[in-house]
Amino acid sequence: MLTIKVLGSGCVNCKRLEQIAHKVVDELGIEAQIVKVTEYPDIMKYNVMSTPGLVVNEKVVSAGRIPSEAEITIFLTNALESA
Repeated sequence: MLTIKVLGSGCVNCKRLEQIAHKVVDELGIEAQIVKVTEYPDIMKYNVMSTPGLVVNEKVVSAGRIPSEAEITIFLTNALESA
């Protein structure tokens, strides 16, 4: 099972990234836990200076923008292959 973290304060972009992540997980039919990380000290543990951030299995794969569905699909399938 993948662990996906959406880093951000809860802004519109952070919520959009979370929605896209849920959609991709559903489309791929994989088991994943999606966690929202909203506390600034917790976000800083990942050295993400601009949100939204996306972390897959404790690896930062995107920060400061909303990746496309295709990009998120690649991030998740790569994580599954390396697990």
